[in-house]
Amino acid sequence: MKLQVLGMGCQKCRKLYEGVEKAIGELELQDVELVKVEDLNDIAAMGAMLTPALAMDGNIVVSGRVPSIEEIKKLLANR
Repeated sequence: MKLQVLGMGCQKCRKLYEGVEKAIGELELQDVELVKVEDLNDIAAMGAMLTPALAMDGNIVVSGRVPSIEEIKKLLANR
């Protein structure tokens, strides 16, 4: 699974990245690639209109907010 945190490096973007890292650790997931996408052109190409955003395997699942760790864990568990 490829997870991408989309954002220009703001505080909320960093918080989302940290939350995803924590959720991955708590779920003890293997074979997960976590990537920061900070280039505005790349973010726009993925269709994110608001940041921070979280994409799973190229599909945006959260945009414009920082979800709770529990919400992130539910998203990961359903994939």
